[in-house]
Amino acid sequence: MYAILDIETTGGQFNEEGITEIAIYKFDGHEIVDQFISLVNPEIPIQPFVSKLTGINNDMLVSAPKFFEVAKRIIEITQDCIIVAHNASFDYRILKTEFRRLGFEFQSHTICTVELSQKLLPEQTSYSLGKLVRALGIPMADRHRASGDALATVKLFKMLLEKDLEKVIVKDFIKLEVEKGIHPKLLDIILGLPSKTGVYYIHNQKGDLIYIGKSRNIKKRVNQHFTGITTKCKKIQNEVFTVTYDETGSELIALLKESEEIKVNKPKYNKALSKTFFSNALYAIKDANGYLNLKIEKIDGRKKEITAFTSINEGKNELYKITEHYNLCQKLNGLFETKNECFKFKIKECDGACIGKESHETYNDRVLEFIANNTFRDENLIIVDRGRNLNERSAILIENGVYKGYCFYDLNYQITNIAILKTILIPMESNRDTKNIIQAHIKRSKHLKIIKF
Repeated sequence: MYAILDIETTGGQFNEEGITEIAIYKFDGHEIVDQFISLVNPEIPIQPFVSKLTGINNDMLVSAPKFFEVAKRIIEITQDCIIVAHNASFDYRILKTEFRRLGFEFQSHTICTVELSQKLLPEQTSYSLGKLVRALGIPMADRHRASGDALATVKLFKMLLEKDLEKVIVKDFIKLEVEKGIHPKLLDIILGLPSKTGVYYIHNQKGDLIYIGKSRNIKKRVNQHFTGITTKCKKIQNEVFTVTYDETGSELIALLKESEEIKVNKPKYNKALSKTFFSNALYAIKDANGYLNLKIEKIDGRKKEITAFTSINEGKNELYKITEHYNLCQKLNGLFETKNECFKFKIKECDGACIGKESHETYNDRVLEFIANNTFRDENLIIVDRGRNLNERSAILIENGVYKGYCFYDLNYQITNIAILKTILIPMESNRDTKNIIQAHIKRSKHLKIIKF
């Protein structure tokens, strides 16, 4: 659990400042679960330049509670939480100073979103909160007021959690839980999981990832791990300390995240998926007469495939669909043994390519049209899908036929402005797996919206 906060002060000498406003949002890594926002009477005057910056003046604070009156609530909402703030050393120092004046030693682990942003967003020109969230397309209201700044920090932190593919932030949090001696039981772990689409991460007691999976129902899938009787399930049951998760809303993003993060983190029980899992590919190869032949072969890195499959049978099944659905008459070496065998299939609009009646130029144009319609070679696309809640959408960016990454957005200008879209993007590796995951999902999914630009 995280306590994401922002504090406004009177200004003045170091360690003599007083708090004028405080906002704290308790955040579980996915949503805000509690909040506390209050003006505070600092009992000392506000510096004029600070009053001009924040809009908070001395008259506004006359009837506000003093710090000792809100101290108990601050302790309650931050208990067992990591303090998160933009320039955390400042906010944490101010809190400790105020509590010290009351004779109480306030202690907490902290995360600074300035330092995190510098690590995970190295391309940014400025890391001040206002400029950073504006560059990322994060909506912000009430700049230089505690509530507005803290809420923008929540949205920024949520984005940084997504960009942390190695899960360093989550692993460090788990290590703190271990220090407290908290060891949830399997049933407790399951009860804390959502029945939603996303990626789940099974950690051992050191915080290390031992398994990554995706599911349209995270709770149900993890329960299967915990009740399974296979050797792998039993090993996971013996080693699991906790399970974290990322909701995606989009099954396609869950598939892409799972593939990428398994390669990045190499969990020991994901060996089967740590390398590429597409073994066969569809190639278009010209024969001696100049006709393009669609062939299923073992993947060959020296040749450019149309799409790939996990097995040769999956590839052959796809070819049967192609010949019927796209009305292509093809001489399919490796699938049809003779020229005339293709007539066993109900192929409409056959122009006789397999017996030389249709010219190879006309026939090849039809094959190439099929390839263009079923791949995103050299295309610029945005694939819009479901988000993590009703007010949000997700987007996958493909530029010049190359998968660039994904993002979540809640404002239209974030998706229509390509510069903003690229800034909020969680960058991902483009490889054979990602290309074929996207192509396969587009074929079977009916609700995706595809924008060409």
